[in-house]
Amino acid sequence: MGSAMEPPGSAYLHLGAVTSPVGTARVLQLAFGCTTFSLVAHRGGFTGVQGTFCMAAWGFCFAVSALVVACEFTRLHGCLRLSWGNFTAAFAMLATLLCATAAVLYPLYFARRECPPEPAGCAARDFRLAASVFAGLLFLAYAVEVALTRARPGQVTSYMATVSGLLKIVQAFVACIIFGALVHDSRYGRYVATQWCVAVYSLCFLATVAVVALSVMGHTGGLGCPFDRLVVVYTFLAVLLYLSAAVIWPVFCFDPKYGEPKRPPDCVRGSCPWDSQLVVAIFTYVNLLLYVADLAYSQRIRFVPSL
Repeated sequence: MGSAMEPPGSAYLHLGAVTSPVGTARVLQLAFGCTTFSLVAHRGGFTGVQGTFCMAAWGFCFAVSALVVACEFTRLHGCLRLSWGNFTAAFAMLATLLCATAAVLYPLYFARRECPPEPAGCAARDFRLAASVFAGLLFLAYAVEVALTRARPGQVTSYMATVSGLLKIVQAFVACIIFGALVHDSRYGRYVATQWCVAVYSLCFLATVAVVALSVMGHTGGLGCPFDRLVVVYTFLAVLLYLSAAVIWPVFCFDPKYGEPKRPPDCVRGSCPWDSQLVVAIFTYVNLLLYVADLAYSQRIRFVPSL
């Protein structure tokens, strides 16, 4: 549920929402975010899936950050039916990942030292380089908020502010990368074994999203069993499931009996099934390591669900 009501006689506006270290980081997020997508929209330009993703990421993060600052400044977050501490911690981690991805993709696909052809010309190049700089600053601003709000050892806090809670966001983000590679001609439907791997990715993703949603909505206390114990059990099962996928997927994609151990020479860049299979394999191991780290941390956390 929402935060506790403010005591009678307190000011309606909370200046600490913009003057505290966390508040300052959020104001910088708004400034850098607005500057970044304004530069791109004005003269920098964007095309294709990569450019659309970058603009969508910056726009989404700016909109939610503006909502967070407005609610903190006016103290209206106490009226919302959600756990404000869990919501802001989860969003800060998600925004950090989104902005980190955009800060890599936009310079990689659009920023060049050479001037593009007319009518864009050198002005477009300069705008793109400037947007790339501010995109990096935007990522740093969100990363600073995550560092400032992360739970310290021995501190009693909301679940999403703990290392285990932050890892849940990263796990879901990595799963989305896996899904993107799967639908990009990965040929996962050829074998039952690879279909099992897809089921593992989907099941763990849905369970992770459910944990995050329950925490953000403040409903972890009504599950009939201790939430922290339930999280440990689920994380242990996720480790076992991902371990099976980490063994099965490479065998059925890269073993000579079932797939291609090396990239086929006639495989077209950008639409090669082998590339998609390699991306899935790499991020399967990344998520396996994340779940193992989550299991180690989740056994030691102490949190308050309603914060």
